[in-house]
Amino acid sequence: MTENFENLIEIYKTDPESVYNTWFTENNERLKAFRTIRRGVQQVINDIKDKKFPNDFKGSSLEFVLSCISEQKQVFVGVAHPFYWKPKLRIPDIYENEKNKNAFGQFLENCFNYNTKEETILKEIIKLDQLKIKGLGPAVASILYFLHPTIIPPFNTAIINGYNILFNDKKKLGSWIEFLNLRETIIETNERYKSLLSNDLGAFTGLLFEIGAKKMIIEDEKYITEEDKIKFQKQVEKRRKEVESEQQENDLHTEMQYHLLKVGKELGYDVISASNDRSKSYKGNSFSFLSLSNFPEMNINKETYNTIGLIDIVWFEKGTNKPICAFEVEKSTSIYSGILRLTDLACSFMDSEQHLYIVLPNNREKEVVMQLSRPSIKNNRTSIKYILFSELREHCEALCKFGEDHHVLKKIAKTV
Repeated sequence: MTENFENLIEIYKTDPESVYNTWFTENNERLKAFRTIRRGVQQVINDIKDKKFPNDFKGSSLEFVLSCISEQKQVFVGVAHPFYWKPKLRIPDIYENEKNKNAFGQFLENCFNYNTKEETILKEIIKLDQLKIKGLGPAVASILYFLHPTIIPPFNTAIINGYNILFNDKKKLGSWIEFLNLRETIIETNERYKSLLSNDLGAFTGLLFEIGAKKMIIEDEKYITEEDKIKFQKQVEKRRKEVESEQQENDLHTEMQYHLLKVGKELGYDVISASNDRSKSYKGNSFSFLSLSNFPEMNINKETYNTIGLIDIVWFEKGTNKPICAFEVEKSTSIYSGILRLTDLACSFMDSEQHLYIVLPNNREKEVVMQLSRPSIKNNRTSIKYILFSELREHCEALCKFGEDHHVLKKIAKTV
């Protein structure tokens, strides 16, 4: 198998007409396209955030992105077709459905970061698949390729046809799970022959494109064992289960953060979530759409500023950097570490009044009472109250409707 595969790669690389030579290695425009497409994706994200994204593909910033990709030689011919708005079929349903549109924008934002880890991107793909947005399938991978070319391979009909021929498989075009299985095989195989190809998965998928487009004819031979197929499928299934388990753990935490953002905003405050949580969303409501984009500048040392920036939710007096309320949501993490972050905030603003809260599940009430009863906490000038998940969830709408300012929280907060 190894020798035959190496011969196949050699034929691919030495053919002057192959996409390896006409697109991958001898095309400076390909490298320029990465920068242009990244800027275009950022514009798509911003347009969705700012409610400027239209209810059609034509004329949108997404059309610009796909146009730039389709210019990348024949490998990406037809890349825009899955994104054309087909109103009778309502696919892909990201134009007139605001919830789906926001979910798509959030997905792109979460995947956009240049330093985003492989596991993060794969988890984002699984979460997007779980939303079951009609018509929004693995064609998106061709956009992700230009954000992370060493992690996500491009994906289209010719590439999957080439894959099925080369690996004697029957992968389907529209399934994210099929794509993830396909990706595992591509990653593993590319790793074996990386010295002949590239870290950039464009080189390997170019080979698949040549085979799928019938520009390269190969012998009827298997290039992957049944054992490897099973192994790769198990890897994808394991990751899927991990994501589902993690999702269940985070759902409550995220829900409470959302309620706190919503209440604070309705009461007229500037609100913000922790710096590492602004990519979250709850039932299609993106935190980045509710929060300030950045934590306000403060006249405090950098270490304390970074610590305070990790507080789950902070409400500020409108248009100022004056914190009014701060909340630490403790689903399963250390309550004491949340108390310390709140205390750091209070000690940095001794001249102003802050209202500090631990928000936690009902079954942790005894634990928070014990922590807040510590002598070091009780003897501190800082007063920290706590709110139970059930109270916040049940009374969220009433707090928004009848509250005038933060004092309305007295209705549900408890003091030790």
